[in-house]
Amino acid sequence: MEGSIEARVSHEVDRWLAWLPRWRPGTHRARVRLCTRCFGSPILAAAGLDVDVPHPVQHAFSMRMKGVIDVAVDDYTARNLPMLHAEIRLAEERKARRPYRAGEGLDPEFLGLDLDPEPVPDQPFLFTLTGLEADAAAEHDEPAPRPFTFEEKEALREEVRLADEFAKQLGRRICVELSQHRERIRSAVVAYVEPQVEELLADLDRELDSPGWPG
Repeated sequence: MEGSIEARVSHEVDRWLAWLPRWRPGTHRARVRLCTRCFGSPILAAAGLDVDVPHPVQHAFSMRMKGVIDVAVDDYTARNLPMLHAEIRLAEERKARRPYRAGEGLDPEFLGLDLDPEPVPDQPFLFTLTGLEADAAAEHDEPAPRPFTFEEKEALREEVRLADEFAKQLGRRICVELSQHRERIRSAVVAYVEPQVEELLADLDRELDSPGWPG
């Protein structure tokens, strides 16, 4: 999307708000591992989504904001950091040649989530999507990239540092902008998320009070 960072953030908040009424709580087991994208995220805190909000709702929002950052950083890299830009393009080309990529083509709401359920002790999976992707990558031989000289390594490290600094600055701008959207984000959570969570808790309470419950 063209336009300022503020316009892009507003647009992605609009898209998240349009998706939110379709969200339904999952019925599978709760995840054990923390999501590194969402846990302690300043972006979620700025949006008011860091407390008492189900992780899938948080994750859908944070991945949309990540998309805003990724597009801007890619543009900055292409214009200002030639070595890093070339390496990123080569990595993307190698990835595109893999015969199977399990996470390709997912909507932003599902990007970055575990592809497979967490394993259960003594109940092995026949196969996993992650395993199939790893097998396909192993079978696809790629020539080893040319080794860097010391000077090239130093130059690339500096470009990576500049890209990281640009991304951090951008993240801070997004946090400031999200403060303008907190009220409508909160209103949507109250309207679409909290009633479903309350219904789940009510169902659990009815189950625990059931005469057939042990003890």
